[in-house]
Amino acid sequence: MGVSAIDDGTVDLPRLGTTEFERTAARSGILTTTVENVIQWGRYSSLWPVLFGLACCAIEMMATGASRYDLARFGMERFSASPRQADLMIVSGRVSQKMVPVLRQLYDQMPEPKWVISMGACASSGGMFNNYAIVQGVDKVVPVDVYIPGCPPRPESLLDALVKLQKKVAAEKPASLRG
Repeated sequence: MGVSAIDDGTVDLPRLGTTEFERTAARSGILTTTVENVIQWGRYSSLWPVLFGLACCAIEMMATGASRYDLARFGMERFSASPRQADLMIVSGRVSQKMVPVLRQLYDQMPEPKWVISMGACASSGGMFNNYAIVQGVDKVVPVDVYIPGCPPRPESLLDALVKLQKKVAAEKPASLRG
């Protein structure tokens, strides 16, 4: 399963197999694939984010879930309040030193595989708050997969970051199925 070289927001999936048997099976309505491909499709098609909105960026994150932008197109019908049912953390807003242990605990409670999006200038670099109380980048606490610039970033920016994260997840191979 390859990722498109052109950044058009789509993930290339083969429609017909490469062997004659796979092409004949596809024409007669039989789908042939591997367990790894099914798991990978499930991973990038249904990322479930955990709620972690801290400031004004959280308003834009909530707007992305509304009907105008519709996160359901990406398999994200629900924002989870429980980290044990989420595989994506969207950190939106400034992270204070007091929130660091909470952020790390929520990240540690998320099941593997897990991904993080840093949304906004404050979460990515501390923003305009260059003082002792604000963490100068959430990547000092948890590993970040995608950064979204802006103060606050538009909902379209979050959608673009989600498409980029889906491409990244689609390119990763799942860990061993045997445990």
